[in-house]
Amino acid sequence: MYIPAHFAPDDAMVGELLDRHGAADLVTLTAEGLVATMLPFIYVPGTGDLGALHGHLARNNPQWKLPAQGDSLVIVRGPDAYISPAWYASKAEHGRVVPTWNYMTAHVYGRLVVHDDAAWTEDLVRRLTAKHEASRARPWSVDDAPPEFIAGQLRAIVGVELLITRIEAKAKLSQNRPPADVEGVIEGLRDRGDARSADAVERARASSRRLARPAPALALARSGRPGYG
Repeated sequence: MYIPAHFAPDDAMVGELLDRHGAADLVTLTAEGLVATMLPFIYVPGTGDLGALHGHLARNNPQWKLPAQGDSLVIVRGPDAYISPAWYASKAEHGRVVPTWNYMTAHVYGRLVVHDDAAWTEDLVRRLTAKHEASRARPWSVDDAPPEFIAGQLRAIVGVELLITRIEAKAKLSQNRPPADVEGVIEGLRDRGDARSADAVERARASSRRLARPAPALALARSGRPGYG
């Protein structure tokens, strides 16, 4: 992925994206060519060095039966939005502005493991349900449905686990614009009703400010060089 330095997210932003995303695209290279499926994943940070993504495919989906050649890829997307140049303070100053698109995404690479195991998939379904029902006043539970019905549903799916080997993430959230333009973007997004994208720009602005702070004196004293400690 092409990632200019000012669009490189910090670890906290990447972790939040992986933890809070809804569905993502699983892409595998097989003997029959590229195969892709959109499905919800759960991020499991404690597995291996970089964590894992857990999801499931329909048993009738041939993707899980086709051995992946090399690493597989999961494309995770955060908020994205059209950015109007009319929101920029720079428009009134000199007019040299154009539209763009803000977005956050992560390309997550790893080894794909298939779990054709009812106990594994049931645990996954319970975790997925708990995650996405958590905001409801009366969350639905797997146990609310008849056991024999759930057993039948579980027989119709197969679990997949991506053991992460590499993450390439990008947060293009107006970090390359002057402060007044960024403020205009946030205001414009909120006026349009896109609070999620506006919040993402605000978090990116806060992250950029943290990264721009001078290194602590203690760290400088240890090495005698900025950025090491």
